[in-house]
Amino acid sequence: MRTITVLLLSLSLGAAAFAAKKEIHPKEFAAGAPFSPGILAGGTLYVAGQTGQDLKTHKIPEDFEAEVKQALENIGLVLKEAGMSFDDAVTVNVYLTDMTLFPRMNAVYTTFFKEPRPARTTVGVAKLVGTARIEITVTAHK
Repeated sequence: MRTITVLLLSLSLGAAAFAAKKEIHPKEFAAGAPFSPGILAGGTLYVAGQTGQDLKTHKIPEDFEAEVKQALENIGLVLKEAGMSFDDAVTVNVYLTDMTLFPRMNAVYTTFFKEPRPARTTVGVAKLVGTARIEITVTAHK
């Protein structure tokens, strides 16, 4: 009997966690994309990879620092919509098409993420969508 009670409780808690999954979709993001800008589940926000694409013009800035800043501003919109900020970020993944851009990315990155900064992984990739040189994902928790 105890095993059945534990199993039913586990299933109930699992169903509650699943039901709590919520799409975070700031108005600035276009509708109809094949992904959600963010998913909030159990107090944790998972922000989809963001490039430096301007959400109005859909263009990637030629200046790399402007591209990094735009990617982080796009992430900021998702964080804000979920009632969070960059201070709530716990992990960040950065994808660069050219690892020699790392110091330039870091110079912009550190203006958005204050101490204690989230855990971070930065990897070099062969190609990103369009002309993007950077893509960033964030996991945040409140």
